[in-house]
Amino acid sequence: MIDAEDFPGTRGVDPNWATSDAAQARLRRRRAADRRLWALGIGAVAIAMGLLLILLGSIVTASWTAWTQTSIRLDVTIPADKVNPEDPFRARYGSFVDQSLADLFPLIDTPAGERELRSMVSNGSQFFVRDAVVADPALIGRTFSIWVPAADPIDQLHKGVIDRDLPANRRNVNDAQIDIYDQLVDEGRLQSTFNWTLFTAADSRFPELAGLQGALWGSFYLLLVCFLISFPTGIAAAIYLEEFAPKNRFTDIIEVNINNLAAVPSIVFGLLGLAVFLQVFGLPRSAPLVGGMVLSLMTLPTIIIATRAALKQVPPSIREAALGIGASRLQTVTHHVLPLAMPGILTGTIIGLAQALGEAAPLLLIGMNAFITAAPDSMLSPSTALPTQIFIWFDSPERGFVARTSAAILVLLGFLVVMNATAVFLRQRFQIKW
Repeated sequence: MIDAEDFPGTRGVDPNWATSDAAQARLRRRRAADRRLWALGIGAVAIAMGLLLILLGSIVTASWTAWTQTSIRLDVTIPADKVNPEDPFRARYGSFVDQSLADLFPLIDTPAGERELRSMVSNGSQFFVRDAVVADPALIGRTFSIWVPAADPIDQLHKGVIDRDLPANRRNVNDAQIDIYDQLVDEGRLQSTFNWTLFTAADSRFPELAGLQGALWGSFYLLLVCFLISFPTGIAAAIYLEEFAPKNRFTDIIEVNINNLAAVPSIVFGLLGLAVFLQVFGLPRSAPLVGGMVLSLMTLPTIIIATRAALKQVPPSIREAALGIGASRLQTVTHHVLPLAMPGILTGTIIGLAQALGEAAPLLLIGMNAFITAAPDSMLSPSTALPTQIFIWFDSPERGFVARTSAAILVLLGFLVVMNATAVFLRQRFQIKW
């Protein structure tokens, strides 16, 4: 039998204290506090999810019109005496587009009316006609139908962004353009299709012709350079610090600086790249090579910290067993410890690259916000990246760039989601539980 004398700390305590009114009141207060904490946690999660849904909803709503493109069907005649079959690039295709519009509206013969006609189609329509003729020289001397992009105001009118019922001084299209638009609709010469130009074209001053191809290739080269520099360097540095470096004041200073560099604002790395890579070494401005080197400096601390954490998770018994059978310290690390830590290393690397993909400040300082109308063909070609392309479009006054900016943000978010999902998959798939 258990007696109170056996537990000196319970002497003088009422044996029925657990069922007393005071104890029950304290228990009720504790449970009420638990319920309040649970409610606060659920409320915080709900608020966070609500704000995220509002953000994503506003971006999706703003980008909705960028996913389709309005086109106008023209019947273009290519005079045989004005195009050299051996060199079809040098013809004046803009005049052929103007003539096809004039043939559609023969009653419009005033200079003002002709300007209204030309404003219905994009300034890049002539290049669509040129590419068709270059691809098929048999079109020379013939009349053929071709879909060309509508000008941005007409595209916005067709999508309902511009209210045709507004007064003329409050909309970007006048009454004459609306009349021409209505006639084209009645004749079945307008259509809306998926906007492949958003992915197959580079930047342009005209919203209906602007695309993300140059930014996508630029981001690819950026991440490639960043990965090739930061991945092996970060792993080597982490292995040395964790497995070989002596624990002294010097290594303590290195570790403190690595942790501090992980929290340094990204714009500081941009200033470093501007001062060192561009001004000292004279590397080309706006090149993905320079951008990737700058981003690798920013990513290195993240990879080093993640690699060291992954190495620490490997049990010491693995090292002791390898050393016990005669393996050297280098063989122990490379053949046993590193393979077991690789899932965590890959996870940290992907997260670091995802962070680098979304950085714009360091790239702006090294000139990767230039107006580039062609996709880069190498790491030394001038280029932009997805974040800087978003910055450029956001700063453009044309209304069509508003939707394209939101669409570019969704593309960037899509890449970030894929990269983070890959990191989660690798961690869940290859993680070893000790």
